[in-house]
Amino acid sequence: MAGPVIPERYRAALGDDDPFLAMFEAPQALRKLLKGLTEKQLSRRPAPGKWSIKEIVAHLADGEVILGSRYRLVAAHERPAIAAYDQDLFVEKLGADAASTEELVADFEMARAVNLGLLVRLPDEAFARVGLHSERGEESLGTMVALYAGHDRIHLDQIETIRTGLFPAKKKARKAAAKAAPKRAAGKAATPKRSAPKPGAKAPVKKAGRKAAKRS
Repeated sequence: MAGPVIPERYRAALGDDDPFLAMFEAPQALRKLLKGLTEKQLSRRPAPGKWSIKEIVAHLADGEVILGSRYRLVAAHERPAIAAYDQDLFVEKLGADAASTEELVADFEMARAVNLGLLVRLPDEAFARVGLHSERGEESLGTMVALYAGHDRIHLDQIETIRTGLFPAKKKARKAAAKAAPKRAAGKAATPKRSAPKPGAKAPVKKAGRKAAKRS
């Protein structure tokens, strides 16, 4: 099952991408990965002791609620304590099996939209404010945004790996994807890379990035 957030791993997953825009795009990317899978497939674990796709979605939804409370504590209080939580117990005991995956995705989308609304309206200086995480120590609001944008990427990749391993595309679909790959690669080569700041403790979420997502 999933372990605690490892800052360097999550920073590496985000790379040079704008963390706020990555968070804005994550729910749509999640829906794309789930498209075409049945509830039975979504609930299938890839191995004993490993989360199913549905359980990963539940983790994303639960984590977003926790993250929203942390954003608000750090933005409003002076160096508040940030408690860690057991994410395995959340998945096990908060009734994920009693909800459909669609309901869990909707929960994630709603919580993410509420949190992004907060981040859009906060002043730039708020992202340098810090809380004291019980495991990781001092952590700024800007760093939290960057880490959890990377957290999204890790779990989206995890879902894609499970989907590919358990439910591989049919032969015709694989051939079509292989045929289209050179075209996609050429298109990417022609597209200039988006300039974005590297995640850091000060304020990796630029005001321009937040405004762009708000207009979207």
